[in-house]
Amino acid sequence: MTYWYEGPLAAFDTETTGVDVETDRIVSAAVVVQDAPETLPRVSRWLVNPGVPVPAGAIAVHGLTEEHLQRNGRWPAPVMFEIAEQLAEHAARGRPLVVMNAPFDLTLLDRELRRHRASSLERWFPSVPLRVLDPRVLDKHLDRYRKGRRTLTDLCAHYGVELEGAHDAAADALAALEVVRALGRRFATRLERLSPAELHTLQANWHAAQARGLQSWFARNGSDETVSTEWPLRPELPAAA
Repeated sequence: MTYWYEGPLAAFDTETTGVDVETDRIVSAAVVVQDAPETLPRVSRWLVNPGVPVPAGAIAVHGLTEEHLQRNGRWPAPVMFEIAEQLAEHAARGRPLVVMNAPFDLTLLDRELRRHRASSLERWFPSVPLRVLDPRVLDKHLDRYRKGRRTLTDLCAHYGVELEGAHDAAADALAALEVVRALGRRFATRLERLSPAELHTLQANWHAAQARGLQSWFARNGSDETVSTEWPLRPELPAAA
């Protein structure tokens, strides 16, 4: 019997102008598909001219300068269409979608679709929903008492996954996919009987609990930062917000 973590998986990642899902833009994206462990992945890449300035802090992370994006990037509207179309195709084929910190990347994509296509991410999945596997949520639930940070780099180190070229969308997507496979193997007794659909529902609950815990920690330390409990997609803000 082949369990889900040994079967076909897709993964999605973005590089952006910043960390605000409501106002920042996608500058590069990648979808990686792997049919089984150790098989050659298939990679789709997009480079985007966001039409807005790219802050120095973002360039320091991913190395994509405004000049480079203006010269080589495509306009956002067709790119967002192509990404959403490909994610919908993977969902229709029954491939779970790995997204590290899903509420960030998927919400950014949703906002870009709204901005440039007068659409939304949910409209692409009217009958076959996304089945998302988020290594950050899975790891925090399955190994909740482990100390330390849980960035993609940290998870790769912990699970023995090689990460070459961090902050390249394709490299990060492939690494997140491999981390999910490693998580599946390590916690097989807790995960192998669960389907991706069941895991999707469970992760929404796990993420909400994790967010409430972080919110309490912020409150105890005098911070007014708000932590969203929504997963894998944050709801659209009211128009007046």
